[in-house]
Amino acid sequence: MRRRWCWRMGGPGRPMKPRFVRIVPGLTQFSPITPDGLPAPMGEPIYMTYDEFEAFRLIYHEGLNQEEAASKMGISRGTVWRCLESARSKIARMLVERRQLIIAPAPPQPQKKLAPEAGETK
Repeated sequence: MRRRWCWRMGGPGRPMKPRFVRIVPGLTQFSPITPDGLPAPMGEPIYMTYDEFEAFRLIYHEGLNQEEAASKMGISRGTVWRCLESARSKIARMLVERRQLIIAPAPPQPQKKLAPEAGETK
């Protein structure tokens, strides 16, 4: 029996529960600039998912608590806490390290060449 592939963890696993995102951000890239208005030198960009953005928005912009945000997103309170913790960490790293923040549905994953399963031919 073949197992499902979980894209987030990079291996077989349980499929993710669908999450409800009410507002997709119109502006999806934030880049640091110097006082002169020129783009600042940047390292690797930081990617924030729509789930993390939605959890951050519901709790800090809408003023909801974690249980209310979880019910609006259709996920557990623990998952909201993990999304919120990840979003706070990414925003702090963006500000301190002067790096670009990109909000995307899912961060780009490096493509791995999969080994053929037993009995399969190339």
